[in-house]
Amino acid sequence: MTLQEEILRRRTFAIIAHPDAGKTTLTEKLLLFGGAIHVAGAVKSNKIRKSATSDFMEIERQRGISVATSVMGFEYKDVKINILDTPGHEDFAEDTYRTLTAVDSVIIVIDGAKGVEAQTRKLMEVCRMRKTPVIVFINKLDRPCKEPFDLLDEVERELKIGVRPLAFPISSGTTFKGVYNLYEHNISLFTSDERLTADASTVEIEDISQPVLNDYIGEKFANQLREDVELVEGVYDAFDREAYLRGEVAPVFFGSAVNNFGVRELLECFIRIAPSPRPSTTESRPINPDEAKMSGFIFKIHANMDPNHRDRIAFMKICSGVFERNKNYLHVRSGKQLKFSSPTAFMAEKKSVIDFAYPGDIVGLHDTGTFKIGDSFSEGEKLKFTGIPSFSPELFRYIENADPMKFKQLAKGVDQLMDEGVAQLFTSNLNGRKIIGTVGQLQFEVIQYRLEHEYGAKCRWEPISIYKACWIESDNAEQLADFKRRKHTNMAVDKHGRDVFLADTSYALALAQENFKDIRFYFTSEF
Repeated sequence: MTLQEEILRRRTFAIIAHPDAGKTTLTEKLLLFGGAIHVAGAVKSNKIRKSATSDFMEIERQRGISVATSVMGFEYKDVKINILDTPGHEDFAEDTYRTLTAVDSVIIVIDGAKGVEAQTRKLMEVCRMRKTPVIVFINKLDRPCKEPFDLLDEVERELKIGVRPLAFPISSGTTFKGVYNLYEHNISLFTSDERLTADASTVEIEDISQPVLNDYIGEKFANQLREDVELVEGVYDAFDREAYLRGEVAPVFFGSAVNNFGVRELLECFIRIAPSPRPSTTESRPINPDEAKMSGFIFKIHANMDPNHRDRIAFMKICSGVFERNKNYLHVRSGKQLKFSSPTAFMAEKKSVIDFAYPGDIVGLHDTGTFKIGDSFSEGEKLKFTGIPSFSPELFRYIENADPMKFKQLAKGVDQLMDEGVAQLFTSNLNGRKIIGTVGQLQFEVIQYRLEHEYGAKCRWEPISIYKACWIESDNAEQLADFKRRKHTNMAVDKHGRDVFLADTSYALALAQENFKDIRFYFTSEF
């Protein structure tokens, strides 16, 4: 296959949602229909002791939430699909924002009973900023839900995007019968309770005006469906793929991921309409996927994919050319040539070594502490990919060693977890104490849990009063030195040795900005 053909058959997308909208369950059912797994693990069911395939960290299994982005790839009808399942919890939003830099389209999952929630709106803002095409999947129709037309209006109003339903539900809650596919003009009715595999029996009805529909779902529901479909076709414009690719219109699907309803329709339509890999932006020029030379960037680092080996894996998105195993590539930040003997492809925590990867693919690189989020690789050109943010933390704690015998383990654990981008480490200039800054409270629990269970180190948190951490830079060396001297008690350095000002109040920060005009204060560390 030529490079162009490989690019055209790839779809790389993220699944995003508010916590508990059913995102991980949908991911799993897509893998099920794609043949990548054969039995689904109910995410929170105690009857089935399997956890969701994509939630592979122990803390995720215990809490039933995703706290790290998982990468999964599979083939479906000769299309190579790469799914990135992201954390929904807002305390891990930073990981999700970074993941959105590595995908070409997005599926947003919405709970049919709750409608559009706060975190969904925030994530949609990021998609809008990047003009990322969006498909909406309204989930949990096996429970009592809002009216479908009300939900469509709410999506349009709250997410500020045009909508076009491509599937429509037949009732909801206990009387939920199935989904009519408006894109293919056929209907799938599940007639068995087989929920954990993909071979539930379906009935195909080509034309909903046929009386045979009444036999399957009853006259009342059949008439309601005919009315609803007529209304949809009358109210909404025909689906315009170009408008979808520009991020102006979101196709909407309905279903129940846990019961397999509507998932096949979503997958079938997705592989037809979703974009193949698109150009990437760098500081110097746009990079087209079909360029001959390989380029890519690291958008995530994950420690302890295998707790037995303490390994770290850097996730690299291939942006152009063909990535080859054992070939030298320039690590732009260090200027060194590196080659990778065992690059991996993923199926959640299962890994397989690959020889080639193409634009849109996500490759795992073994990392001994060399890489940082945002690092670029190329065949010689000094590229710096843009738009991979690291935000200023909002919550701060001193981290203290709770077991003096495990000092080394704690230091190594903190070092590796900070490289993942889950939190940021600052060392105080005043007393040398280590301060952890996070975006959300839950991250402190996750760090503590992972230090103990993955590194055998115990830590405790102590309070510290900090309003904001901001990175500082200046071309006026004298003023910078004066600032650091005066603010000595509030100065720290981050993991990369950059100066950070830890302002204890908003007033102190405003005063510092006013009195030291030549100093630049940054609230994201992408500078």
